[in-house]
Amino acid sequence: MSPNSRVKMKENAQETSFEGGCGCRHVRYRVTSKPMFVHGCHCRWCQRETGSAFAHNALIECERVQLLQGDVVLVDTPSQSGKGQMIARCPKCHIALWSHYAQASKAICFLRVGTLDNPDAMPPDIHIFVASKQPWVSLPADVPAVPGYYKMSEHWPEESIERRAALRHRNPGKQ
Repeated sequence: MSPNSRVKMKENAQETSFEGGCGCRHVRYRVTSKPMFVHGCHCRWCQRETGSAFAHNALIECERVQLLQGDVVLVDTPSQSGKGQMIARCPKCHIALWSHYAQASKAICFLRVGTLDNPDAMPPDIHIFVASKQPWVSLPADVPAVPGYYKMSEHWPEESIERRAALRHRNPGKQ
């Protein structure tokens, strides 16, 4: 990574508002804070679902994702866990914008980072399920990578763990 890229990423980390949307621009949204955590998932399921080498998701409280324009449809989709997920898609171009996984809180959005106007602002904090990553994908040495999933307590910043705990406190029984 070039020194200019590192400076740009550092500047982006200070941003507290991010905008994005779908391909046809029917849906526009704003994220009102930095995410709790960002991961690149290299599991085969994410590869199949995205049609790419991995999914790039920013985990953020749904209350911090504001719909500015348009509407989304929630599509009930199977998941590797067998518990399913709800994917928020544009009803016109069908781009996936975020999802809600059954094993995570319904109050958490797994925002598709590629739908941001500036996806460079949210590089992965970790790469997961790298045991099944495509062999031609090279991962940066300075970002943690684990063969499967990870323990939140070992990788999330304390501030993000506190945000998750506060979310659970506000939404008991919805986890």
